Amino acid sequence: MSGHSKWSTIKRKKGAADAKRGQLFTRLGREIAIAAREGGGDPESNFKLRLAVDKARANNMPKENIERAILRGTGGLKGEDLAEVWYEGYAPHGVALMIQALTDNRNRTISEVRRALTRAGGNMAESGAVSWQFQRKGYLSVPSDNVDPDTLFETAVEAGADDVIIGDDSIEIYTPMESFQAVRQKLLEAGIEPSEADLTMVPTTTIELDPKDALQVMGVIEAIEELDDVQQVFSNLNITDEAMAQYEAAAA
Repeated sequence: MSGHSKWSTIKRKKGAADAKRGQLFTRLGREIAIAAREGGGDPESNFKLRLAVDKARANNMPKENIERAILRGTGGLKGEDLAEVWYEGYAPHGVALMIQALTDNRNRTISEVRRALTRAGGNMAESGAVSWQFQRKGYLSVPSDNVDPDTLFETAVEAGADDVIIGDDSIEIYTPMESFQAVRQKLLEAGIEPSEADLTMVPTTTIELDPKDALQVMGVIEAIEELDDVQQVFSNLNITDEAMAQYEAAAA
């Protein structure tokens, strides 16, 4: 299981609790609104919106909530004046972080992010100090069950994927940004339905820590992701199987 799969597992475990608090739908709604504002309200012609809507549906967000979020983005309904912002920082033990937020108050958001980091022994970084360690990529995950890995590999690579990781439970596909839609479409045409399709930040190098330190960093990342304005946190932490097992045992 790759690092991205492990983070996805963590997010799924948190998803039910997030949904109960209403935070998950709020975040999904903001993502939809921003995408609609930037590229229009038609998911067929606005790929970023389509991704956001698909993600919302996968998390059982009601249809009316999705439609309202699109209307807020296109100006059909009054809503928050949101902006997408990125923050860079370091968690303890030198783990690099890229933090994506959607906010209507930049001062509030950066103050909350800085507070969460400094409390944990981390710190904010200047723009560009961390981002050079990451690449923006398309990411798709397909359950391994009932899928021929060779067929999937050939289909994805021919469509433009630059990395395919075959695991026991899932097959992960990474693509350049410009090939993401083509790869996703080719998989669907081949009858292969991704369980996850999103844009991500992939570290060019990773840091591996002992389980105790890794769990500390994972806790910091979770604390930042729980902030209302934060959408996602990307890191260069390589989560070992031992650290993941300890995390799952603690969360059980």
